[in-house]
Amino acid sequence: MSAIPRQSSVFRFAPSPNGPLHLGHALSALLNQHMATSLSGRLLLRIEDIDLTRCTPEFEAGIYADLEWLGIGWERPVRRQSEHLAEYQASLDTLIARGLVYPSFMTRGEIRAYVAATEAEGQPWPRDPDGSPLYPDDDLRRTASERRELLASGLKHAWRLDMRRAMEELDAPLFWDETGDGDRGRVAADPRAWGDVILSRSDAPSSYHLSVVLDDALQGVTHVVRGLDLFHSTAVHRLLQVLLDLPTPIYHHHRLVTDSDGRKLSKSRGDTGLSALCERGFSAADIRKLVGL
Repeated sequence: MSAIPRQSSVFRFAPSPNGPLHLGHALSALLNQHMATSLSGRLLLRIEDIDLTRCTPEFEAGIYADLEWLGIGWERPVRRQSEHLAEYQASLDTLIARGLVYPSFMTRGEIRAYVAATEAEGQPWPRDPDGSPLYPDDDLRRTASERRELLASGLKHAWRLDMRRAMEELDAPLFWDETGDGDRGRVAADPRAWGDVILSRSDAPSSYHLSVVLDDALQGVTHVVRGLDLFHSTAVHRLLQVLLDLPTPIYHHHRLVTDSDGRKLSKSRGDTGLSALCERGFSAADIRKLVGL
């Protein structure tokens, strides 16, 4: 696999078609457009539909309509992740062959029960920057023959990055260049805070972490502009970029649009979509004002 050579500034807006776009997405899309224009760069649109169970053609069509309403243009063709599963699998196979990932078999319910039992005994369980418990090391300690037997049985599983072994592959500290609304300058990256992250699972052939770094490299993206909720995830992305010999973009993590309670807007909670605001008579200029542009 080879990345597209960098010739100019390349930005991308990469929504998932699993719900209607809301004001938070509008801020991100508009910032990408503004920054690309200011640098005489290019703006790409990527449809991150790797979650085959939640993403729908109807939501994808809504993304195109909302962006056109906002006056945002993008280069064609659009990259759709569901059309590039073989590329993600090839990179995963590379990591498997290098012994940097392992199959994990615990369900979400089993993880919750394991952590609850441990904490009931007075032992605090480590959590990642998003507050989720780190994965127990039971599967990591399995022998090769045990793993082969479980895989052959057809038991559902995920492939997780062996964080300790992956960190041993590094010959220099990790960092990234940040220009956003939080920390700026050269930011130290510590992916160990995330534990053994998932790179692939039975119901999603590639994780967000794996697919996003591959897509950015293959599309020649030079500037990643996204919300501050993904700031800490960049540490994992930097590690994968090193492991897979991929280029490093400049990152710009922008402020989040929040509701009246201070929570970031969410598709899962049904926060008002852009199409609904349009139907209520809001204009594209109104949206720019609502997101503070």
